[in-house]
Amino acid sequence: MARAFLIVMDSVGCGGAADAPAYGDDGSNTLGHIARDCAKGLGDRAGLRAGPLALPFLDSLGLKEVCKASTGTELPIASSTIRGQWGYAKETSKGKDTVSGHWEIAGSPADFIFGYFTKTKNSFPPELINAIITEAKLPGILGDCHASGTAIIEALGQEHVASGKPIFYTSADSVLQIAAHEETFGLDTLYALCRLVRRHVDPLKIGRVIARPFIGSEKEGFHRTGNRKDFAIPPPDNTILDRAAAAQRDIATIGKIGDIFTHRNTGREVKANGNMALFDAMLPEIDRLADGGLLFANFVDFDSEFGHRRDVAGYAACLEAFDRRLPELEAKLKPGDLVILTADHGNDPTWTGTDHTREQVPILCFGPGLEPRALGSRQSFADIGESVAQWLSLPNGAQGKGWF
Repeated sequence: MARAFLIVMDSVGCGGAADAPAYGDDGSNTLGHIARDCAKGLGDRAGLRAGPLALPFLDSLGLKEVCKASTGTELPIASSTIRGQWGYAKETSKGKDTVSGHWEIAGSPADFIFGYFTKTKNSFPPELINAIITEAKLPGILGDCHASGTAIIEALGQEHVASGKPIFYTSADSVLQIAAHEETFGLDTLYALCRLVRRHVDPLKIGRVIARPFIGSEKEGFHRTGNRKDFAIPPPDNTILDRAAAAQRDIATIGKIGDIFTHRNTGREVKANGNMALFDAMLPEIDRLADGGLLFANFVDFDSEFGHRRDVAGYAACLEAFDRRLPELEAKLKPGDLVILTADHGNDPTWTGTDHTREQVPILCFGPGLEPRALGSRQSFADIGESVAQWLSLPNGAQGKGWF
């Protein structure tokens, strides 16, 4: 029986979203602008990488054609004979966030508009913060603003350690993030606080409450750890995970998929810190996945480490490192297996600000005996989940149109 591997390259958008102007993102193009800057030498960094963007495996699946079809602009990378199925998809959900993107990929676009904290300072409603402080018995909070996660712990880390006040911050996404020191505040205490806050923001339709633990000191500097945890709003019913579970299929989820889908029908949840560690953890799960099974993975470093930090060289190096690992995945495939590589939104590291960008996403498919072809422009990310359902002979969903 066939198996399916659905792999999300977090934030690796391919530009061109028609509604990008509504989000302030007209002209954003994550892949295109990274490749452009690398071709100009702007993606060079001593000891990290140099020269044009080199993605031979992804390009062999049709990446260059994806970007040209999506934006009309030729991607300045080397070409190769196409051996995969390629296309791109548009998001129908209102937003440009991890949660809305993944739900729609899984075949269930959000049927509501997410809430946002739009004020860049004093971002959170006073009544919300007062209720949280009272119930959690906090001495207060720090932050209360839009901020970069790394910058805010540098600015407020020592005051947090001294006062015991957790750092609350947000962004243009539907998110409330809480940073706290793993040792002085406590990791379990931070997770418990996030669960409490999740209840308080449910009526506001906030997509995620994210625990952002860090360690260090004022003298050594503060840095985030790998113990991030997302507390998401519950997803719509009938995702591809729900349908696979109802059919008693084997399910493995890699990275933050479990958090995004509130651990509902997410099977064996495997976590690790960083893309390469996640890839290492995924490989044995490929061997372990039973016939008819679904593996759903998220590789987050593109977004969290390089997109939000507007780091072109780091993002390019991350893409190239991921591309070099893909032959290891391919070597483990069995007849009947399908791999779909895609993304959940953009995060153009050349763009203004530090937030996600509203973009179309690539679709790149491969597997033993899969015939190369163009999949065209898909009108919803939900086409991806519906195609997985077709491949695994699962019931149809309410949204999306498969290409098999």
